[in-house]
Amino acid sequence: MVAETDARSTLIFTYGTLKQGFSNHSLLQDLIAAGDAAFRGVYTTVNNLPLVCGPYRVPFLLNLPGHGHRVSGELYAVSPAALAKMDELEGLSRGHYERLPIELRGGEEDDETTSAEAYYAHRSYAEAMWRRSGEEGYNCYSEKVARGYVKRKDRPKHLTFLDQIRLFVTSDGI
Repeated sequence: MVAETDARSTLIFTYGTLKQGFSNHSLLQDLIAAGDAAFRGVYTTVNNLPLVCGPYRVPFLLNLPGHGHRVSGELYAVSPAALAKMDELEGLSRGHYERLPIELRGGEEDDETTSAEAYYAHRSYAEAMWRRSGEEGYNCYSEKVARGYVKRKDRPKHLTFLDQIRLFVTSDGI
């Protein structure tokens, strides 16, 4: 079980499809049921950060502090085994996202800052994604923002996700 004071657990801020009510939340539900994750509350980023949608309305948090908005999401404490599963989903080894530190406020201690980690768009395409979005982002990945989201299993199989991102940032979009 992931205890609040478990030194081995990692705090992960989710802002997109891993949140409750979205397509990849089933992974967190399974991890919670197995005792490998625990919901800590709704939190908001301390700093403004761009939250944009890429190809197929996939959400991306961009590591471009000072742009965008304070982004709301959910905080989870996860075990090392859960973290490995989340890293796989987010494509860390394939250059899709990178897990980096983030400062948050929320939960029961709204005036206190909490340090966690989040999955940011990989630096190799983050700035291009920001330009492609018209340098406008969202403060929350909501049902309205997610409208048109295409699940991984329903996307073209002949292109890698990075190919899909490259096409997206250099065209009128997918």
